Amino acid sequence: MGDLLDLLAVWMPRQRWYGTKGRDPRLTVVADWTLDAGARLLLVRDEAVQPAIVYQVPIARRPEGSVPPGSLIGPASDDEVWADATTDPGFTAQLYSWVTVGGEVGTPENGFLGIALASPGGRTPASTATAKVLSGEQSNTSLIFRPDAADDAQDAGIPVICKLFRQVNPGINPDVELQSALAAGGAAFVPAAIGEVRGSWVTPEGVPVSGSLAFAQEFFAGVEDAWRVALDAAAADEDFAARAHALGASVAGMHVALAAQFPTREPDESDRAAVAGAWERRLSIALAEVPALAPYADRIREVYATAAAAPWPALQRVHGDLHLGQVLDTAANGWVLLDFEGEPLRPIAERLQPDVAVRDVAGMLRSFDYVSGAVADDDGAAVRAWVIAAQQAFLAGYAETAGADRLVDDKLLDAFELDKAVYEAIYETRNRPDWVGIPLAAISRLAPLA
Repeated sequence: MGDLLDLLAVWMPRQRWYGTKGRDPRLTVVADWTLDAGARLLLVRDEAVQPAIVYQVPIARRPEGSVPPGSLIGPASDDEVWADATTDPGFTAQLYSWVTVGGEVGTPENGFLGIALASPGGRTPASTATAKVLSGEQSNTSLIFRPDAADDAQDAGIPVICKLFRQVNPGINPDVELQSALAAGGAAFVPAAIGEVRGSWVTPEGVPVSGSLAFAQEFFAGVEDAWRVALDAAAADEDFAARAHALGASVAGMHVALAAQFPTREPDESDRAAVAGAWERRLSIALAEVPALAPYADRIREVYATAAAAPWPALQRVHGDLHLGQVLDTAANGWVLLDFEGEPLRPIAERLQPDVAVRDVAGMLRSFDYVSGAVADDDGAAVRAWVIAAQQAFLAGYAETAGADRLVDDKLLDAFELDKAVYEAIYETRNRPDWVGIPLAAISRLAPLA
């Protein structure tokens, strides 16, 4: 195992899903499950950062020269190599079976369980399917399973996308928990849930825990996300009000459904203090890294203080990382919301707690605002007008569906939108300096100088 861990310590930092860039991994094995056809599923603990991160790493031992170059981990023997099993047909066939049929490996205390879920509306997966890894994903690895049967076969089944969580935490992942509950309740604005995989292991401290390893849902082939649809509409100066209104209604429907299916509670002073503290911490970082923000510091803090004292709605489960890229434009279901995992950088315990629903609304408004920076326009006036109209239509659709008792307070919305823009100013300064003008312009509007 020592040689394999040495290989993984070199290979893992090169993967997009590895979360501790710039440090050498310090790896130990948490769980090692032997599968069929020479594959293994590892849970590997990395103590290069605290708290330590547990990664899911499926591997396969295969003949040298038989694996895709990008999947190669390193030599296993003179004529065999270790490979990332997400590209291995043997492993992916097993994964597909676990989420569509079910199955168990190991023991309840140290193993994992595949759970097939009932698909509403008769949308069922095929008996067999061929997998392809979805490229470009940052924090997880998703596989698209397309039915092996001919496209015109009546029993071809629906295509499936299965997200394999690379960072594994005790407890059910919110992506699994929230989407499964919404789909089971008949919501058309989320994909049909197909199945999941849950694992059980023992921590280095000897504590037995369990958590989500994978989640499968219906895959909508040949569709675009709302970001691309909005960009095309703005570039062509097409009226987007009706589409934005419908999107607002879908987001409100999500919040109403989540409030009905999960506990809610009234916010207390500690809740307000926690949110306000997060706002201030983010602002402090931004002021240190984005000099152009300095003139706005006092006004930003005034907006935050006003929001902290304003009426707050009941806290509830939310999406947590909502933007146009998390929405699909489908012919059958209209707008479909995805990826309920929340912000990957936030601790899992925080992402499982009730939150302020306006956080999602603010995230979508900021996403619309980014359209103005991504679409080329001579003076920007036409695109800016398009953005304002889309934002207003979105808010109208949200308000109509959410109901009077869930209307978004402008003061609270301004603060969450401002906090998001402050975060964006940090991100753009670090990664895309040419784009920092987008969040800075938003900050000047939300916290104007006297």
